[in-house]
Amino acid sequence: MGDYGRPLEFGYFLVPNASDPLLDTARTADRLGLDLVGVQDHPYQRRYVDTWTLLSMIAATTERIRVFPDVVSLPLRPPAVLAKAAASLDVLSGGRAELGLGAGAFWDAIEAYGGPRRSPKEAIDALEEAVTVIRKVWSGERGLRFDGEHYRLKGAHAGPVPAHRMEIWLGVGGPRALALAGRAADGWLPSATWATPDRLPELHARIDAAATDAGRKPSDIRRLYNVNGAITVGPSEGFLNGPVEQWTDELTDLAVGSGMDTFILWPEGDQDTQMRRFAEEVVPAVRERVAEERG
Repeated sequence: MGDYGRPLEFGYFLVPNASDPLLDTARTADRLGLDLVGVQDHPYQRRYVDTWTLLSMIAATTERIRVFPDVVSLPLRPPAVLAKAAASLDVLSGGRAELGLGAGAFWDAIEAYGGPRRSPKEAIDALEEAVTVIRKVWSGERGLRFDGEHYRLKGAHAGPVPAHRMEIWLGVGGPRALALAGRAADGWLPSATWATPDRLPELHARIDAAATDAGRKPSDIRRLYNVNGAITVGPSEGFLNGPVEQWTDELTDLAVGSGMDTFILWPEGDQDTQMRRFAEEVVPAVRERVAEERG
């Protein structure tokens, strides 16, 4: 584990509070040149607008930024219909959609909304089945069939085909789910709040071993990181909580020393100020430093 050598990307994590200026924030991220905007998916949260509706509106009102759910609550989003929704968004946006996918959490709330309550094993089994179903539905083929424990296709006709090769990024942390990411996903999407930097070597190792066993290169898998903190003008107050220079040092180390290549900012404090400091000061500095260290 170290630097997988992948190109760097940077994005913004948007909390879909109905009372916030969500589209203005997304348009600012677009104008500032960020690569991605991710929206968390908690349909049972009464203060939130629906994630897929918001992603569609963001894509319609921006020009270049890519959009993705960070991450989909699979138990409330049947994978065949989810695949069609994601492909449709990709077609309508000119190839600017990706798919972040999670096994599910907050099971009381999921069950309250009519979703299934799953054990940890069932959740990962369903996630693996969903990846297979989604890929099939994106294929454009006719007469699709799949007979799983949780999901089935019985002669389904796929379409539309995504406008570009859409990626599936798994927001997972357990051993079986990490192996699934290495074996079958295009990316791994953890958050620094639980996949702390000191844990990254062991987590990467599980992904890399599964990728190698499946005949893939570990560098085939994108490594995204939801990073929470504040860019300040004062002294450091801990990991990713300090001035631009500290953020530059720590994100550079995460890229060339800890294998992460895509950083999604979930800021504390004033959102507009934090996003601008990130895009205008941190991002170019990290790109320059990483390029220097890679030689």
